[in-house]
Amino acid sequence: MNDFSSGTQATVLVLFAALVTVTLLMCVMAGPDRDDLTDFYTGYRSLTPFKNGLAIAGDYISAATVLSTTGIIALAGYDGYVLAVSTALSLVLLMFLAAEPLRNTGSFTMGDVLARNMPGRAVRIAASVVTLSATLPFLVVQLSGAGSLLTFILDIPHGVGARTACIVMVGSLMILYAALGGMRGTALIQMIKIVILLGTSFVVAALVLSRFDWSPGALLRAAEHGSGTGPAFLEQGLQLGTSAGDRLDFVGLQLTIILGVACLPHITMRLYSAQDVPAVRRSMSWAVGTVTTFCLLVIVMGTGAAALVGSQHIIAADPQGRTSVLMLPQALGGSPDSAGTAVLYSAVAGMVFITLLSSVAGMTLAAASSLAHDLFAHAARRGQAEPRTEMTVAVWTSVAVGTVAISLATLVQNWDVGVLTTVAICIGASAVAPALTYSLFWRGFTRTGLLATLYGGTACALVLMVFSEAVSGTPSAVFPNADFHWFPMQSTGLVSIPFGYLAGWLGSRLDHRLRAADSRESRQSYEENEARLLAAAD
Repeated sequence: MNDFSSGTQATVLVLFAALVTVTLLMCVMAGPDRDDLTDFYTGYRSLTPFKNGLAIAGDYISAATVLSTTGIIALAGYDGYVLAVSTALSLVLLMFLAAEPLRNTGSFTMGDVLARNMPGRAVRIAASVVTLSATLPFLVVQLSGAGSLLTFILDIPHGVGARTACIVMVGSLMILYAALGGMRGTALIQMIKIVILLGTSFVVAALVLSRFDWSPGALLRAAEHGSGTGPAFLEQGLQLGTSAGDRLDFVGLQLTIILGVACLPHITMRLYSAQDVPAVRRSMSWAVGTVTTFCLLVIVMGTGAAALVGSQHIIAADPQGRTSVLMLPQALGGSPDSAGTAVLYSAVAGMVFITLLSSVAGMTLAAASSLAHDLFAHAARRGQAEPRTEMTVAVWTSVAVGTVAISLATLVQNWDVGVLTTVAICIGASAVAPALTYSLFWRGFTRTGLLATLYGGTACALVLMVFSEAVSGTPSAVFPNADFHWFPMQSTGLVSIPFGYLAGWLGSRLDHRLRAADSRESRQSYEENEARLLAAAD
């Protein structure tokens, strides 16, 4: 429970109501025509590079980035700093290696990219399965966290009923945003979110630095003291440990983040809405600049939380530190009853609320689009579905995905579901990244190799995670009282990423159609596609 007055809570409620009203109205106004697929999936590619860049950054910065990364910095120092930097580097890697080829080959979904050279129902089904496997865990984490965070923000008794009500409220709103707004409507929500996020974070970070006379050194020394760990705050090991195996696990986690986060389907989907190749370049430049700036602000806020709030108070409110950014306004203002503190807390609470809403809306849209476009229109109807029918299916799959996510989040709300974030990122790094890399840049890649990469990388990540230390065998695991782990790491990237690439290579080499892939005609076809990709032809 927080210490703010009823007047502050009333201000927060009014702000929440205003955000919901404005964003829903914008979604309705920007909603697509009922029978226009291009409008629903890409918003007619009508956004300018600046606006599209803000939308990409908005989709990229999830509630996990805002809350969990800030908390990890506040509690683990150096480990959190590396996490924030890795988050920014992932988008940089996407910008330089894959953004333009994806824009050239993709129409609406990841399935369009993968099926360009290897059409068929099996590819579409696999793309849809992997998309759902990567987005649904993220949705459950966001919604489950929404229950706890909103009860904290609104100062509601932290019971199961209150958390369930908050989960259902946020989930219902996300369904409306995805179903009514389509790509353009959710883009507007992401733009609103990123403006609020950057503005509020900049103010909070500036107030933190001003408390220490704008001296980063003084801030770091205070953070060392407030964390209770001393110099270890600026050394690797507080998050996962300091043994050789722990350090290897830490390296694997960062590699997974760098390769996996930007490859998640709800991120790559934004690239298809760029007007042309020069526009996608400028959009990615705006997105990278925005995300990098925000990650720097997160570092300052997390360090400020360690220095001003202290690890003991942060852990008492939430062992994972996710409420640290909400506790920072009171530490900056000094008194919970002062007007300045109330305004700052309301702004931060609004920032968290709009981040939760927009994050889940984008993921819901990506999952629903893949189910409607890849699974229904191409796998089931073999590309013969009427646009109005596909649109109707897309809307109802948004409802279905949202309903499933709400139900799962309600069931696991008492668990520590942070591991599901790692699962989603591991799937992105182990299945999606290898599949996209091979599809775009290797002429010998075959349908069998693609399916082996998608299913093999996903299965490897899921199996290893189930039997990892993150799920059982340690006090911080999902099931701390059980021990069925045999994989001695918190993340699977060091094994599942090479496995995904190896599965694609072996599947292609062993494919009996390899000779056809190496024939003169197929080679000429690939070279034409390669020239199109690298020359950025539209």
